[in-house]
Amino acid sequence: MTGTLATCASNGSHESTGEYVDDATISTKVRTAILGDANVKITEIKVTTFRGTVQLSGFVDNAAMVTRAGDIAKGVQGVKSVKNDLIVRK
Repeated sequence: MTGTLATCASNGSHESTGEYVDDATISTKVRTAILGDANVKITEIKVTTFRGTVQLSGFVDNAAMVTRAGDIAKGVQGVKSVKNDLIVRK
């Protein structure tokens, strides 16, 4: 009998199922934390996570929001690093 064995191991460019779930959980926690801060508007911020690195992208109203969103993301459990690509809307 022949068959294939599927594994949940990760490689350089793909996440395992466990890593994907962890990253999705981290993204949700970051979104929730930012949403809870009255000084940052989450509706214009996209949060993605890959292997614990959070990327923030989108538009905010001022530089203080860029800094604040990054600080909030860094404080979330499981976040290894933050790539803050937020842009101040002109």
